[in-house]
Amino acid sequence: MLKNVLNKIVKCAAAALLILSIGAVPAMAQKKVVKTPPTTGIASYYAQKFHGRKTASGEIFDNTAMTAAHNTLPLGTMIKVTNMRNNRWVIVKVTDRLHAANRRIVDLTQAAAKQLGFIHWGLTKVKVEVVTKEFVNSLPFWEVALN
Repeated sequence: MLKNVLNKIVKCAAAALLILSIGAVPAMAQKKVVKTPPTTGIASYYAQKFHGRKTASGEIFDNTAMTAAHNTLPLGTMIKVTNMRNNRWVIVKVTDRLHAANRRIVDLTQAAAKQLGFIHWGLTKVKVEVVTKEFVNSLPFWEVALN
C-alpha cells in the first residue's frame, strides 16, 4: 500500500516537472530580437583574390554568392542592401567582417555588386537594412535573384 502511494507521488511529481519544463522550452528557445535602424554609407566589393578563402563565419568565400562583410551585425544576419544611386537592391547574408581600418559599412561579393550596378565604379552609397528570414522567404525567388 505504501509502495503504491509512493509510486503515485513519484508519477505526479514527474508529470508536474514535465509540464513545467515544456512551458519553459519556448522561452529558452527564443532569440533576443534587436531592432536595428537602417544605416547609410559607402559599400565596396571583395577583390577576386579572396575567392576560396575562409570567412569569419568559417564558410569558404564565394564571390558568386550573395554574401557580405559587416563589422557590427551578427554573422548570419540577412540584410537588404539598396544602391541609393539607382534604387536597386539585393538580399545578402553577413558571413564576414571588414578590416578594422575600413570605413565602409559593407563589403559585398562581386555578384551582389553586379546586381546593384556598381561593379564598374567600385564604390557606391547604400542603405543597409536588417531583414527577417520570413521576409526573405515571402519574396518570389526571381525578385531576390533578379532585382
